Amino acid sequence: MTTAKFTRRQVLATTSAGAIATMAGWPLTAFGSSFSVKDKLALTGGNPVRTADWPDWPIWDESAEKSIVDMYRSGKWYRAWGNYCQDFEKQYAELIGAKRCLATASGTTALMIALHAAGVDAGDEVLVSPYTFIATYNAVFAAKALPVFVDTDPETFLMDPGKIEERITDRTSAILPVHIYGLPCDMEAINSIAKNNGLKVIEDACQAWSAKYKGKNAGLWGDLGCFSFQNSKHLPAGEGGAVVGNDDHMMDLCTSYHNCGTRFGSIEGPSNYPVRGLNFRMQHVQALILQSQMKRFFSDAATREENARHLDGKLKDIPGIKPYKLVSGAEASAYHLYPFRYIKQEFNNIPRDKFLKAVQAEGIPLSNGYGPQNSDGLIEEALSSKGYKRIYGVKRLKEWREENVLPGNDQLCEESCTLYQSVLLGTRKDMDDIVNAITKVYENREQLLG
Repeated sequence: MTTAKFTRRQVLATTSAGAIATMAGWPLTAFGSSFSVKDKLALTGGNPVRTADWPDWPIWDESAEKSIVDMYRSGKWYRAWGNYCQDFEKQYAELIGAKRCLATASGTTALMIALHAAGVDAGDEVLVSPYTFIATYNAVFAAKALPVFVDTDPETFLMDPGKIEERITDRTSAILPVHIYGLPCDMEAINSIAKNNGLKVIEDACQAWSAKYKGKNAGLWGDLGCFSFQNSKHLPAGEGGAVVGNDDHMMDLCTSYHNCGTRFGSIEGPSNYPVRGLNFRMQHVQALILQSQMKRFFSDAATREENARHLDGKLKDIPGIKPYKLVSGAEASAYHLYPFRYIKQEFNNIPRDKFLKAVQAEGIPLSNGYGPQNSDGLIEEALSSKGYKRIYGVKRLKEWREENVLPGNDQLCEESCTLYQSVLLGTRKDMDDIVNAITKVYENREQLLG
């Protein structure tokens, strides 16, 4: 007679609650922590899996202090005086692999600058990922253009290339894919569609500093790429951003626009201000902080990737936990956040919020992801404004509202769970605590009923 062998996942996923109750004496061990299905969840009064702290972020580099103090003492605080910002631009362009880099005041202003340089203007439409931070589509609104959302592939968390062409109209001027959480988009597919339709591609790589797709960094596949250095980011300076690109004229236009429309390179005219522009300049102190933070960039990225791969291999074995899927050609995520989906049907239909609270009570800082921001109030505020009614007309805005149906994105917004990037700077034991806590919640999920 042949004896059937089952994994723990197969046993737990196929055994009834009543049968599991009879197995209370069976020790289930995960990474050095033994607990049975009778263990009490911390949310219901039991002992948590973890009580230790997690790595802090950001991490200050004391060696940066002398150069910052020297800069302040020099009185050369303004970007045009001194070379601190220019030095950072050269270093960051080299780090990313771009021909040129422009340092900006923020990631949002980087997007605004890039869209302007790409020719996006009032009355245009920009195809954009809906699963993103609001800055992505706020930058489109700032150009008095209309963000048209392309549905999300729930497995990849990214814009679904197969849904792009159905959103193109005679007003469409650009595609704005977002490498959200550092997950690289399918840029070859997106670029092919853009080329066939005469569209510019602006990459929102604000969370994707070291993400790799087919041998190149995210941010280098489109006409321009945009990055953020806000306090939570892998390269933090409180605020700050960058536009990178290989087209000299477009980068000249970016530089001129971000500096009040002044002459620069190929941007000439009859006055000192030949084009429209705004003040989106980076400050020298931000550049100096970023230069110091770049010292730890690669070692931190390697640690995050190693820990993320470990989580990938372990979390997928827990029923109802579905780690992100990299698109074909993607080689590495930047892991600004580590994402997975929570399938509540595998957890006795326990709502995601209760699942999150249970895992958090076990000492794990697990959060939900973005919500359905394609229906955010700020969008309706823009569409209802007199300017948008004048530019687009009531008919087009009514069509936009009717077409703003994104079932893939809605599903992802209901299922997504995330771990903050500094959690991935922990030890292997820290990662095992995450797996143990989620496993414990799964094995004791009946305690969350009612």
